[in-house]
Amino acid sequence: MLIRFENVTKRFGRFAAVDNVSLDIAAGEFFALLGPSGCGKTTLLRMLAGLEPLSEGRILIDGIDMAGTPPNRRPVNMVFQSYAVFPHMTVADNVAYGLKIDKVPRAQRETRVAEALDLVKLGDFAQRRPDQLSGGQRQRVALARALVKRPKVLLLDEPLSALDAKLRDAMRGELAAIQREVGVTFVMVTHDQDEALAMASRCALMNLGKLQQVASPGDLYEHPANRFVADFIGSINLFEGTLAPDNTFATAALDTPVLIEPGATAGPAWIGIRPEKIVMTPASAPRPTGPAARPAANVTRGTIVTSAYLGATTQYDVRTGSGTLIKVTAPNGTRSTSPALPVGTAVWLHWAPDAPVVLYG
Repeated sequence: MLIRFENVTKRFGRFAAVDNVSLDIAAGEFFALLGPSGCGKTTLLRMLAGLEPLSEGRILIDGIDMAGTPPNRRPVNMVFQSYAVFPHMTVADNVAYGLKIDKVPRAQRETRVAEALDLVKLGDFAQRRPDQLSGGQRQRVALARALVKRPKVLLLDEPLSALDAKLRDAMRGELAAIQREVGVTFVMVTHDQDEALAMASRCALMNLGKLQQVASPGDLYEHPANRFVADFIGSINLFEGTLAPDNTFATAALDTPVLIEPGATAGPAWIGIRPEKIVMTPASAPRPTGPAARPAANVTRGTIVTSAYLGATTQYDVRTGSGTLIKVTAPNGTRSTSPALPVGTAVWLHWAPDAPVVLYG
């Protein structure tokens, strides 16, 4: 492993901002540290950069313990949330700054700066100043300045948070493409789950200083380790109840039983069902059939109470007979299809046995 956190803890007084975190990051990964504000992800990144001392544990890069190694001697470089480009310098001088400090010969420096600017598609902007650039272009300058030193690890602290929504979406793809091209290990801090899922090969989700789950974006979404992960990643309907040995889940939140796939442990539990895994049909149509083993299971009736049109999908809140609100996401299809169902429509909700995920923590 290129990066290893071994039982890393950081305390501020009696408060543990990072609490006994052990984590490995492989060379060439685009890795995301994800979680809500105050979860410890930025503190963990700063300790990796050498900007924050550890209270306990070790951080190793390429097998070498970083204890006592100052930030400028570590094989890492960092892109800060504010980009921190120098306003009085041209783009080329900004990118060359670190190489000048390292006393890289001028000819070599100019070649590397040109390569870095071409990589981030700013080759024609070398002589401009930051105030002549857009937010996305300034972000690319900061990225080129970090990559030009050819670090083993590039650290990104909320790299897209200062951009507007449309530019942020475009930069996600560009950042991921640049990482694949240069092959440098990227470690990114973000609170934006969409950002992490779109770019990272693996994510570490944190809460209250502790790791909750380390997995690929797909596994975080489809197989959350606990209720916090399920609730933080995407939208989900959570129900508390009891799972019987026959794989039937009973909950007061629903007026019908829920049949799930075999393999989960019987007893008190929660289940989560993603809104897009629920099929909604008008109650004027025949009642959908449940799974063959339990004809009454996985079907409930309700009434649409809110509707939000989002282009490709419409999001609904449906209130069941037991008073529970269930979120449903339905595709809108083509322009020739019928319009979204209006508020007040009585509907059937039904789902497959593999739709619910069982959660214990």
